[in-house]
Amino acid sequence: MNIWHNSGLEITKTHYDYIIVGAGASGLMLANALGKDAFFNDKSVLLLDKNPKNSNDRTWCFWEKGAGEFEPIVHQSWNTIFFGGQVYSKQLVIAPYTYKLIRGIDFYRYFIDKINSYSNIDFVNSKVLQVEEKNDIANVKTEAITYTCGQVFNSILEINKIQEQNKYPVLQQHFMGWVVKTKEPVFDPHVATFMDFSVDQKNNTRFMYALPFSKHSALLEYTLFSQNLLPKEDYENAIQEYLIKNLGCEDFEILEKEKGSIPMTNYKFHKHNTKRIQYIGTAGGWTKPSTGYTFFNTAKKTRSLVQSLKESKSITTLSSKWKFWFYDLLLLDILYKHNEKGHYIFETLFKNRSPQLIFKFLDEETNFWEDLQVISGCPKKEFLRAIYRRFIRKFS
Repeated sequence: MNIWHNSGLEITKTHYDYIIVGAGASGLMLANALGKDAFFNDKSVLLLDKNPKNSNDRTWCFWEKGAGEFEPIVHQSWNTIFFGGQVYSKQLVIAPYTYKLIRGIDFYRYFIDKINSYSNIDFVNSKVLQVEEKNDIANVKTEAITYTCGQVFNSILEINKIQEQNKYPVLQQHFMGWVVKTKEPVFDPHVATFMDFSVDQKNNTRFMYALPFSKHSALLEYTLFSQNLLPKEDYENAIQEYLIKNLGCEDFEILEKEKGSIPMTNYKFHKHNTKRIQYIGTAGGWTKPSTGYTFFNTAKKTRSLVQSLKESKSITTLSSKWKFWFYDLLLLDILYKHNEKGHYIFETLFKNRSPQLIFKFLDEETNFWEDLQVISGCPKKEFLRAIYRRFIRKFS
């Protein structure tokens, strides 16, 4: 059976050195990294995804110092953020960091154009049905054909594997976003609302993002850190209420919608890796458990993965340093047991410590002294109890 490359070229090849399953952030970053590095010029690569990636289905945000590799597709950026709490609220200058936003459609176009220029990479639109390792080779079965390869990089998240265990807490960062256009100028395009916990918490951790593109347009995202998703109308009612009550805006048009859910857990995803199958992206545990941020972490992990391939090192795990893994675990333990305390924890932290130190800590770049500064800026009672419960569980 003949398969068609997304550029229109016919493909009959069925064996590759590498197969990448999924053309999301991790799949496209990895394909581009392999394509542009001369070390892999003699390696054949297949990228598979059922979606042609021609719609604006998501938004990625991250903070970064200075200009980075994604600068050509940054849609909007801010040097000032607003943190809104129920007691403490403040605009915060975040230099030398900049908070940046990338639209999904811009990311897809940019990276797919690059990938199409690499002669050793094929991109096929086909749904993957099964990935397995058998007889020292990896098989990837699609609706059209079965491919074989020496190494699979799989970004398909099997959420049931996470939910079936009880060793590590599992929350969801779930959200719905509206890009709105308003009749009146209600937004400050120079300030991104990073977290606004002034919304009704309803015994959860709930906040609003407001990321303005101009005085008249912005992306508003109603976001929760909790176990269970909400009915669609709950997210939409919350965004509408925020527009009316918080921003005084009743006359607006919805231009785009997006929604998503990201697992927040310290579950050891890498234990599912095998000699021939490596999980990447959220499926590989590349999401920061305590925040749900994945995009910039994926860029870092991709560089580490490619370097490991070049050095023929084991790639079964690309996990965080143990101390950061443990810090994340403590926060998730607290939010799993007392989800209503999320706003208090984040509000206390942003009140007591600078955004620069917080960002550095979340990027896992702080030294131990800086770790202690961040930890001492959090509510102490909750974290001491979490440490006690975790160690009691370990040694009982």
